[in-house]
Amino acid sequence: MAGSVKALDIQGHRGARGLAPENTLAGFARALAIGVTTLEMDCAVTRDDVVVVSHDRSLDPDLVRGPDGQWLTGAGPLIRDLTYEKLQRYDVGRINPASAYAKRWPEQQPLDGVRIPKLADVFSLVRKSGNNEVRFNIETKISPLAPAETVAPEVFACLLLAAIRAAGMADRTSIQSFDWRTLAAVQAKAPAIPTVYLTTVSGFMDNIQADRSASPWTAGHHVSRHGGSIPRMVKIAGGAVWSPYYGDLVPAAVHEARVLGLKIVPWTVNEPGDMRRLIEWGVDGIISDRPDILRRVGAEMDVVLPPATPVTL
Repeated sequence: MAGSVKALDIQGHRGARGLAPENTLAGFARALAIGVTTLEMDCAVTRDDVVVVSHDRSLDPDLVRGPDGQWLTGAGPLIRDLTYEKLQRYDVGRINPASAYAKRWPEQQPLDGVRIPKLADVFSLVRKSGNNEVRFNIETKISPLAPAETVAPEVFACLLLAAIRAAGMADRTSIQSFDWRTLAAVQAKAPAIPTVYLTTVSGFMDNIQADRSASPWTAGHHVSRHGGSIPRMVKIAGGAVWSPYYGDLVPAAVHEARVLGLKIVPWTVNEPGDMRRLIEWGVDGIISDRPDILRRVGAEMDVVLPPATPVTL
């Protein structure tokens, strides 16, 4: 089957988290230099309604040094409580070497003086690179379990869409979330932008909650009303792409999603053996912290690779 593969959406997770500081301009530049189809990233909203690129609703002590240059000693302030100007006082170019998180990414190149960027800055970087094809897969970092920590779903969707449209990138963007309320808002306000439904039923997180009568994550949908089928629920909800945790995925689910007309882009896949298996199953794309490894595996399996477009910061 490998010889029949023609295309694979190679998505650099948070840029290229395994190699460069995550969700930073340096990380996205590294991904562009490697050559990816899509830059995957997360976004948050500041106190003054600036859409910024960050995985966490609050500043993470594993990643963030304060204005004094010292590591935060506990959970930092909410991004929603900081203006963009105040957010720029924090450095996110290194992982705290004393953290367990640092052991996961021994090959990440540390940098100093790295700031949380605006989403607009990422778009500008890509324009500077001359890459007119790379796409953006942007996750809304919002939780129904912590409504006070972010703007409301509809407001989040409106601010994100405004930033995307201001950059003229609507035709190159998809929007993803574990919290499907923002996806419903995007579908209502910008039906041409593909929505990507993130799912996991694993022990570390379960946004489907099949064993309960309802899930706060799925915008009123429940898998029990769809014969237990997550792909069917995603399709009914209006999704264009199903993005499951790769460890939850089985060939039958890939086939079902394909029949339903969904694209399948599992996350987050870093081992070559897992990459090969998923490509053989026929997924449309793979999100990886190591897009360099994914490219090598893809080349071995006759995947058409995207061009590398190095860019200076």
